[in-house]
Amino acid sequence: MLPEPLRWTGEGLSLLDQRRLPFVVEHRLCRTVEQVAWSIENMVVRGAPAIGVAAAYAMALAAREGMPLETAAKRLASTRPTAVNLFWALKRMEIVASRCRGNLFGPLLAEAEAIHDEDIACNRSLGRCGQALLPRESTVITHCNAGALATSGYGTALGVLRAAVEAGKTVTVFADETRPRLQGSRLTAWELRQDGFDVTVITDGMSGPLMRTRPVDAVLVGADRIAANGDVANKIGTYNLAVVAVRHGVPFYVAAPLSTVDASLERGESIPIEERDGNEIRSIDGTALIPADFPVWNPAFDVTPAELVTAIITEAGVLYPPYGPALRDALKKAGLPEKGA
Repeated sequence: MLPEPLRWTGEGLSLLDQRRLPFVVEHRLCRTVEQVAWSIENMVVRGAPAIGVAAAYAMALAAREGMPLETAAKRLASTRPTAVNLFWALKRMEIVASRCRGNLFGPLLAEAEAIHDEDIACNRSLGRCGQALLPRESTVITHCNAGALATSGYGTALGVLRAAVEAGKTVTVFADETRPRLQGSRLTAWELRQDGFDVTVITDGMSGPLMRTRPVDAVLVGADRIAANGDVANKIGTYNLAVVAVRHGVPFYVAAPLSTVDASLERGESIPIEERDGNEIRSIDGTALIPADFPVWNPAFDVTPAELVTAIITEAGVLYPPYGPALRDALKKAGLPEKGA
């Protein structure tokens, strides 16, 4: 059974607390916008698609608690600046609100549930498109967590792996631990083991030696934002992994829904990169690794140039370079904005 990262209940939005995994499975109930916003900021819920769905439900909570929607949207938009799905979902909710008269809660909740359901369907379609890229017996390296925990319950990059297994393929996975939050070792390894995968945890610095000494068929990652030219913002360490993959002739695939494309930004240099508290590097779960006065730089994401990306896997199909025209065509066919609002 796939983990369910978020679920609407009669009382509010229930979130699987991803900070406690893999040792404790615990849910937090959010009854207010502020509780959802705090949960996004503190990574109770994480992953670009899941953040967008959580924000949509938070807008419904705003209507229920009588909070001005503009105030709610501004608070939610301030939580994680890099993941574009957050802003895409807020925009959808604002459009629905602008068309409504009277009580907004019902229509907004219905739209949030639609976004939730669409994300699962999108991930499954994306997985079916992407699995065709993998051979019958595959060894894949992943980074961060782009699975059920980062979405509504199936996954983007890990959704491709699940679809490959559903198609009868055998998949062996090496999961980068993904410092400093360890989403690979804590989350990806946990959810893949729950799903019966053969998965081994490696440190971020081990991917090069692995590719040099063993046959690796693909590197497969998710994305938090994709610029119009195909530059990809994803969890810090992705760029390093792409460089190593190209050096060793290993295909580097990015799996992301079209809602992750920000066509208003021509290049990756314009993508806002979140910088987080240096204490995430100075300590782990309260255990100090370095003295508190050591300076730390802690960007949460990096940008991988489009020329290092072998293909971008979307729900509309697999896109190949040049990504500018490919992304424009895919967005147009999907009825999504080709330029940002």
